[in-house]
Amino acid sequence: MAASIRLTLSPCLRFIFRGWKFRNVTEYHSNVYNRIHNVYNFREFSKSPVYKSGEYEWQDPKSEDEVVNITFIDREGKRRPVRGKVGDNVLYLAHRHGIELEGACEASLACSTCHVYVQEEYYPKLSEPKEEEDDMLDMAPGLKPNSRLGCQIILSHELEGMVLKLPSITRNFYVDGHVPQPH
Repeated sequence: MAASIRLTLSPCLRFIFRGWKFRNVTEYHSNVYNRIHNVYNFREFSKSPVYKSGEYEWQDPKSEDEVVNITFIDREGKRRPVRGKVGDNVLYLAHRHGIELEGACEASLACSTCHVYVQEEYYPKLSEPKEEEDDMLDMAPGLKPNSRLGCQIILSHELEGMVLKLPSITRNFYVDGHVPQPH
């Protein structure tokens, strides 16, 4: 004795079950579960590569051709020579060498805590600042004509010997005194 089951199905389920006739409710539920499970279950386990945040920035130069030597002058006036590589971001380079350049937004152009003063002779060798960088620099205390955000300075061979001075104060709107730890 075949019972005809007539249900209102969504358009998606109607597509899945078109042309199906069920003899009883149990068969219907069994088929519904199996069809939906097979059609909509695309989950699979796979191995994907692991990328660490800022992985490139934490690598040492592979050859002397990549090396760019710069000097940081910290808040106390102490000179700290640093070996970076072409393509390094000054903010991450400072973090890598333990220099207190805060970078609260982690180079997302949302703060001015990585504000540095660029040596006058090297300032023209830097790329023009973006509008977003200028907006953030407007909020930096102690702004000077040679001010830039460290997160926007990318090292190149032309910047060999550059000197960057850290300002005596920074303003962190997130939490004053908060220093993010590199991951």
